[in-house]
Amino acid sequence: MSDITLDLARMMVVRRARWTPLEIAFWLAAAAGYFLFPAKLVLLTQMLIGGLFAMSLDLLLGYGGIPSFGHAAFFGLGAYAAGLLAVHGWGEPLSGVLFGGLAAGGLGLAFSSVIAKVRGAAVLMVTLCIGLLLFEAASRMPWLTGGDTGLQGIDMWPLLGQFEFDLYGRTAFWYAYVVAFLLYLASRRYIHSPEGLALKGMRENHDRIPMLGVSTARRKMIAFTISATIAGMAGALLAQTTQIVALETLSFERSVAALIMLIVGGIGTLIGGFIGAAAFIWARDVLSALNPVYWMFWLGLILIALVLTARGGLVGALAVVADHLARRGPPR
Repeated sequence: MSDITLDLARMMVVRRARWTPLEIAFWLAAAAGYFLFPAKLVLLTQMLIGGLFAMSLDLLLGYGGIPSFGHAAFFGLGAYAAGLLAVHGWGEPLSGVLFGGLAAGGLGLAFSSVIAKVRGAAVLMVTLCIGLLLFEAASRMPWLTGGDTGLQGIDMWPLLGQFEFDLYGRTAFWYAYVVAFLLYLASRRYIHSPEGLALKGMRENHDRIPMLGVSTARRKMIAFTISATIAGMAGALLAQTTQIVALETLSFERSVAALIMLIVGGIGTLIGGFIGAAAFIWARDVLSALNPVYWMFWLGLILIALVLTARGGLVGALAVVADHLARRGPPR
């Protein structure tokens, strides 16, 4: 490869690593939400946690082309790990969220060697089985997990020894915001690193990557472990901010909801998971309040219309609008 080609490749990598206006706008808008909607802090916190979970799936599906139907296994395991830690006397939030991430990451690492050996529909089956195994295990051990009634009695200590978790969700919001933002920065760093570029190369052409001397199995294992760790930290955040862990955190529906959030926001964009989660949870909240019986019907119609009209999800739609406005230019 010539020097000119290498320089052009480096320029492309640097350009794609720059922050986009949409990313900046989202994080500023999320922070502004604290002041604009003080009565909706619990909902805003759920959007951030849902976005973090969807982003963890995006690292696999959007950048590695690795589908997962059982990603809730890691989310739920992180929630139960952090919840059990607090129930048994250690309610320190930061170490709890790290413990949840380590537990989920450990499970992801254990199954990553299996994921690295299979492709296509087989990956879906393996990940689905992981989710079903954990769901059944949690359901059959009520003495540990609370079973169908969920894990209760989670008592969190003040954040940094100063900030109590209150009923209004003020501490929980900023706690979730900071953790989600730091993990977003780490994920950006990962996808723009050589590891992340190799992962995207696998997505584009899985069979050619080994010809370049790159181990696809190793990249899959790293991506799967990182994704599981972030999903577990998202689950731990949910357990700590709601102070309850329901069996639903391990359910298949939770995995499907994350996939829908990604499709709505835009797969393979990283910020799309957060935007999709915000749109999905907001629509679910509004529609369920307007029509408690048939809200899922209307939500389904909206999702179908969005998929048919907005290619690339909301991120793609916003990019089209921005491009159209840029071409029109300033008025004469």
